Amino acid sequence: MKRLWAPWRMEYILSEDKNKSCLFCDVLAAGKASDKKNLILYRGKQCFVIMNRYPYNSGHLMVVPNHHTSSFDGLSDKVLFDLIKTIDKSVSILRKCLRPDGFNIGLNFGKVAGAGMEQHMHIHIVPRWAGDTDSMPIISETRVMPEHLKKTYSKLRAFFRKNSDLPAGSK
Repeated sequence: MKRLWAPWRMEYILSEDKNKSCLFCDVLAAGKASDKKNLILYRGKQCFVIMNRYPYNSGHLMVVPNHHTSSFDGLSDKVLFDLIKTIDKSVSILRKCLRPDGFNIGLNFGKVAGAGMEQHMHIHIVPRWAGDTDSMPIISETRVMPEHLKKTYSKLRAFFRKNSDLPAGSK
């Protein structure tokens, strides 16, 4: 039997406070000085972009509203528009930086729908490449990650910093 190592998962598995507070509110409140540690690529007035620490594929991003809500309820048209524009710009950056062949973009509302962080809605952007899945997920329930999170973060961060046409209010 072959083993694939994903040592970054142990921190999450052993974490005692993973259910005590809202991860997204916590990383947003931590401030810009913690963005690298928290894998935040972009902060806007209405939402932010963060890498998924436990990705389905390299470059797996999440676009998260700054407002704490479990669904679209309570989000203004301005916030909803900013979410969509930020998704669009994130996809554009992923295309330039990682050159995927396609994307899965989606939301999971509620635990039964697959939401791992159900108290704060977020939109997943998962880059996909031709041949990026094989029998590994089916036969051995294992995903193969071709690049370390920190390396992907550094690549994407440079592209997010260069991209001056993110939604209004971006920095």
